[in-house]
Amino acid sequence: MATILARIIKYGWQNFSRNKWLSVATISILVLTLFVFQWLILFRVVSEMGIESLKDKIDISIYFKEEVDEAKILAIKKTIESNSEVKQVEYISPDKALETFKERHSNDPTINKALAELEKNPLSASLNIKANDPAKYPVIATYIESQTNWQPMIEKLNYRQNKTVIERLARVVDVTEKIGFVLTIFLALAAILVTFNTISLAIYASREEIGIMRLVGAANRFIVGPFVFTGILYSLIAAFAATFLSWPLVSFVSPYLNSFLLDINLYTYFMSNFFSLLGFQILFGLVLGVVSSVIAISKYLKI
Repeated sequence: MATILARIIKYGWQNFSRNKWLSVATISILVLTLFVFQWLILFRVVSEMGIESLKDKIDISIYFKEEVDEAKILAIKKTIESNSEVKQVEYISPDKALETFKERHSNDPTINKALAELEKNPLSASLNIKANDPAKYPVIATYIESQTNWQPMIEKLNYRQNKTVIERLARVVDVTEKIGFVLTIFLALAAILVTFNTISLAIYASREEIGIMRLVGAANRFIVGPFVFTGILYSLIAAFAATFLSWPLVSFVSPYLNSFLLDINLYTYFMSNFFSLLGFQILFGLVLGVVSSVIAISKYLKI
């Protein structure tokens, strides 16, 4: 068995090295396919983490009219806190709101100058509400809107705007994922076709050797094995190449992504899941390589 396996590997390597340029072309297509496949996985992870991060940051903010007394706002706060869907309610006084606004725009001289010229605080008091479950925000918003005695005191309820942002982001992610999936399928078909043609040419180039093998009674697995091994070799090289090509790109993209979404570090995720991602690449590559090899073998060797 060890001798047969050694010969299969030997002749498989000969098939690989005999058609160098075809092998390079085949591996290039496989690398491109696996590269897109890996970034589709990474995009999926980033988009899910990004949406969850935004969901954690989203809240319902009730902005009150300037003339509303603090005591009334605190009474509303206490009532909202008694709702079972509410996790936390934070009261933001006008002074605290102004202080936070100044800190956020401390590097903007235009805004600082405008604030200095104002005679009074332009910001109003507010309540920031966090839900136990992000899915329950519509329930909380409906509850607040149903309190008719509160409405004359409320200037603005901002949940609807935040909800729209989340839903739009989710739609963009969904469309991008679908485009990536279609592109991966297209490239996978191209990879199968190119690998199929390469294996077919290898079979054609070895037709005399195959004929002699059959005459001397060689087993089918000995005839088929080298071509399957060639397909596996293409897949393994492409899987490692695609993963290691992604490494510097992830390192380059990660700081920019982290500055946009502070809770996401793509490089850390990539390195901590490096072998898992490589495993997915190898598995997907083997499926492409072996499937195309088997199709070519069954078509041209009639085994």
